Amino acid sequence: MIGRLSLQARLLAIVMALLVVGLAVIGSVVLRQLETQLLARIDTQLAPMGRLLSAMPREFTERLQRQGTTVPLGGEQFDLIAQGYAAYLSADGTVLGELGDGAAPALPRLDAAALAARAGKPFTVAGPDGEEWRAIVFPRAARGGEEALPRTDQSAAHSGVVAAVSLEAMHSIVGRLRTASLITGAVLLAVLALVGGFAIRAGLAPLRRVEETAAAIAGGDLSRRVSEPATTRTEVGRLARSVNTMLAQIEQGVAASAESEARMRRFVADVSHELRTPLFGIKGFSELYRMGGTEAGPALARIESESGRLARLVENLLLLAALDEADGPALDLTPMDLRTLAADARHDFAALDPSRPIAFTGPFGGPAASAPVLGDEARLRQVVSNLAGNAVTHTPAGTPVRIGVGTSGGEAVLVIEDEGPGLTAGEAARVFDRFYRADGSRARTTGGAGLGLAIVRSIVTAHGGRVEVRSSPGEGTAFEVRLPAADQH
Repeated sequence: MIGRLSLQARLLAIVMALLVVGLAVIGSVVLRQLETQLLARIDTQLAPMGRLLSAMPREFTERLQRQGTTVPLGGEQFDLIAQGYAAYLSADGTVLGELGDGAAPALPRLDAAALAARAGKPFTVAGPDGEEWRAIVFPRAARGGEEALPRTDQSAAHSGVVAAVSLEAMHSIVGRLRTASLITGAVLLAVLALVGGFAIRAGLAPLRRVEETAAAIAGGDLSRRVSEPATTRTEVGRLARSVNTMLAQIEQGVAASAESEARMRRFVADVSHELRTPLFGIKGFSELYRMGGTEAGPALARIESESGRLARLVENLLLLAALDEADGPALDLTPMDLRTLAADARHDFAALDPSRPIAFTGPFGGPAASAPVLGDEARLRQVVSNLAGNAVTHTPAGTPVRIGVGTSGGEAVLVIEDEGPGLTAGEAARVFDRFYRADGSRARTTGGAGLGLAIVRSIVTAHGGRVEVRSSPGEGTAFEVRLPAADQH
């Protein structure tokens, strides 16, 4: 049943249950202690009464009664004693005489042995109306100078006295206190339930905000956050901080997933386009030749050209797929020097565009220097070839180029920098994306497939290095390859 209640109702129920138990325990302890103290006070008044009566001859008290004098056994002169009773007992426990104006309590048999065992020890007995009485017995007190009586006379004298008082006054006080405690406790519980309900509701307010935030996020608003309390030392504060951290990670994950999905769609679309173009060319020239629309030579030349383009595209895609594998591609790592590749790149520039001025320097100026690395020469040569081809393709003929090579900060550095039109910040951020071309052209002469720089980054990353681009419109573009330098010793 309690499991169906809200957290606020359950907390309030638990707190109220604990309060009820606490008040009950405290009330029981207080009432029990009060009853013990009152009973002890009655005993302190009962004992002198019993001693006095044990010292008074029975004949004396009878004479007082015949004369109309009342022997006080209760009333205003006694604290907590409203009604009393006394009896003189014979040796066998027979009641020889009684004092008091009310009914007698139910006394046990009080013979000589019982008198000796109970002498001076208060005990509780039942009254005529079910009320409890407190009783005490004392043997007959011997008077100084009293002569021993004959045995027959001694049997007429009392051997002990029992005095008893009603505990009605004590029970009345305890009962009134119990009633007052119950009423006060009920009022207190009602007030605490009201105040506790508001306090718990206020304390659970952050949880309701978490619930509202979760509902908003479930509705698609991933930017919502839980308002954190002023301090995060409380459980609710730590929960709010943890939830916000989780929400930030979820939002980042969803954004990354959406971006990845968008890149995958673009990738599939680009691959489809790049594969479709040469395939359509091959198919078109094949049909054109079959229908007699062209001679065999030109048709075969175009088919061969498109087939080569298709083969290179598939080869690049397979290379990228291999580079993307978790274990990385199978690289044939050997000691080599990037300066050799830089020198070959200078010759490639000269062959592709003899009018282009080429500077061969260190990474940041000065003379070129050795740049030893542990790498796959074929793959790194492909990196340099792609960077050189990119500079030739995207800069006008005759544009100066600088090739820098050397070491810096424990890394081997290779820089290919041109003075071409440069890239915007947005273009530079995406220049290594697959199938991305800054000019948006699909022409084979200027656009290419858009995989060259993606292959460069993947190969450099597989070698444990990185490639960076620095560019701005009208200021040219510089590609900087950094690889871990090999120990030359």
